[in-house]
Formats: sequence, structure tokens, C-alpha cells
Amino acid sequence: MARIYLLINVLPGKDVSIRDTLRGIKGVTQADVVTGPYDIAAVLEGDDTSDIFGNIIRKVRKLKGINRTETFVAVE
Repeated sequence: MARIYLLINVLPGKDVSIRDTLRGIKGVTQADVVTGPYDIAAVLEGDDTSDIFGNIIRKVRKLKGINRTETFVAVE
């Protein structure tokens, strides 16, 4: 099992709706609106990092209102 932490910046006022959409995407195990330089922190899990990155590219980055993502791969 692989895990990736994803930090996301969104357009003003889009944080809650994007968080809610993320929570409905298979592989997203957690998504929260956070304080600080990022708007949303999410955790994605899958069989391997390739599987998760595919999910990020196909589903997450296509969401309207996302300005930027920063990805952190968990290491054992």
C-alpha cells in the first residue's frame, strides 16, 4: 500500500466544495480544509504510487478551482 499527501491551493471560496468533491473520489482517504499557506490537505492511498499519481492526474487536477498542488510521497 502506498500513500501520498497532497497539499492544494484553490480559488477563493472553493475550499469547501473542492474538499467535499475530493472526499468522494476513490483513493482519497482524507481531505480537510486547513489553515496556513495551503487551503486543503488530502491523503491518497493506492496499491502503488503509480496508481495514486494516475488518480491525481485523471481526477484531482481536473477539478475546476484548483490553482496548485504539491505532492509528498510517504516513505517507509
